[in-house]
Amino acid sequence: MFNSANSQVDRRLNSLEKHLKQENPVLLQVVQSFRELDRVAYRMGLISRDDSFATRVPWWPLISILGTFSSGKSTFINSFLGQKLQRTGNQAVDDKFTVICFSKEEKIRTLPGLALDADPRFPFYQISQQIEDVVKGEGKRIDAYLQLKTCQTEKLLGKILIDSPGFDADAQRTSTLRITDHIMNLSDLVLVFFDARHPEPGAMKDTLDHLVKNTINRSDSNKFLFILNQVDCTVREDNLEDVTAAWQRALSQSGLTAGRFFQIYNQDVAHPIENETARIRYESKLKEDMDDIDERIRRVEVERAYRIIGVLEHTAKTIANQTVPALTNLLQRWRKSTLILDGILLLLLAAGLGGLIMAGYPVASWVDINTWTAMESWKQIVAATLATTGVLTIGFLHFMLRKLTASLLLRKLPKEINEPMLLEFVQNGFKRNTQPLHPLLSASPMGWGKLAKMRVDRVLKNTDMYVQNLNDQFTNPSGRADTNNPKIQLDVQ
Repeated sequence: MFNSANSQVDRRLNSLEKHLKQENPVLLQVVQSFRELDRVAYRMGLISRDDSFATRVPWWPLISILGTFSSGKSTFINSFLGQKLQRTGNQAVDDKFTVICFSKEEKIRTLPGLALDADPRFPFYQISQQIEDVVKGEGKRIDAYLQLKTCQTEKLLGKILIDSPGFDADAQRTSTLRITDHIMNLSDLVLVFFDARHPEPGAMKDTLDHLVKNTINRSDSNKFLFILNQVDCTVREDNLEDVTAAWQRALSQSGLTAGRFFQIYNQDVAHPIENETARIRYESKLKEDMDDIDERIRRVEVERAYRIIGVLEHTAKTIANQTVPALTNLLQRWRKSTLILDGILLLLLAAGLGGLIMAGYPVASWVDINTWTAMESWKQIVAATLATTGVLTIGFLHFMLRKLTASLLLRKLPKEINEPMLLEFVQNGFKRNTQPLHPLLSASPMGWGKLAKMRVDRVLKNTDMYVQNLNDQFTNPSGRADTNNPKIQLDVQ
């Protein structure tokens, strides 16, 4: 079973390495470090053997487009790519998450959601299981939620775009929000679109709460760009500032008090701006904001490489600095609770067993010698039987107590650990260490020793080297060519 699982993981990672070999030599080395962490995690039971840390992170820069329906997301994508890829309209025209990537073929192709669910190179690898966890039976309907589109345009080289269905149009809301959260976690850049033609942001409170309130406290909150689209609708009343202010107030009520608020529109389908002064003002603002958005999109190719190395470093530190101490502490609590209950159990059984044995001895003085001899044999048989039964009972109850105390501690764990990765590692490692045949008094968690620590330390040391290799692509403080230390080239086209 393990060999089969490992071979599947190896095939996935070999496929990933094949793609990275020509595109990102630095990241190719990072895959090897992920493999090193996998070995440690397998032995400790932190992840299953059909899983890999390398498949938990998308290896291509990911830009997601979120927002309300009819806010111009698809029109923006078509304009950015220079091709009419996505359907557009005033009503909700697409109810699926669309992953858009480069293809050498000129023909645009649309592939089912299964193409994403089964490929570890894409951000929706095994997303069907997450959907199934939220809504039973929906995981089998992955094609109802996802689709993959291919397009031959240089704008997509080295990156992936995701177009989301409008929040207000999707009937399968719970699953959609789960996928949206998944996208926001993985994305390098998130463009959140709002429709300037609907200047009553109060009606969008639920959407604002999910897209704004849940993002402002994130450590990566700077990757969210909030965009007020189709601002050309304000030309007739010349009230762009008023509409913008209304949306800014709505965002501030949701908790967003800082950050850039972009104002754009599509010139190809915009209302004609007859007033020359207004036209210059609108076009100048559009150019300024679109230049900034384009620059952020261009930068994600560099940022993704650093982000992947950051994930590698974070995972290694989580294992060594958080998982091992938390797991060790939890196992100590488990041992203490189990031993206390074992002690109480032994006292109760000893008291009961002693009473039964004593009851087997005759105390009447009138018993003759023959009867006494017979009684002595009977007592020995009873004592042996009771002793054997007692040992078996103690063993059975001991393993039941081990299981009971482990179950109680696992139930409390989500309240004690808030970080998802750490919680997963501690839960899985604890289950591995509390298996029936594992020694109760083991000094350290299974799989964690000098060799494992050495491997994690090596990974952490290598992450510094990977960052330095990336830095060499973009920085040169001395201004001199370094011929003695050739750089590893990173393709960030």
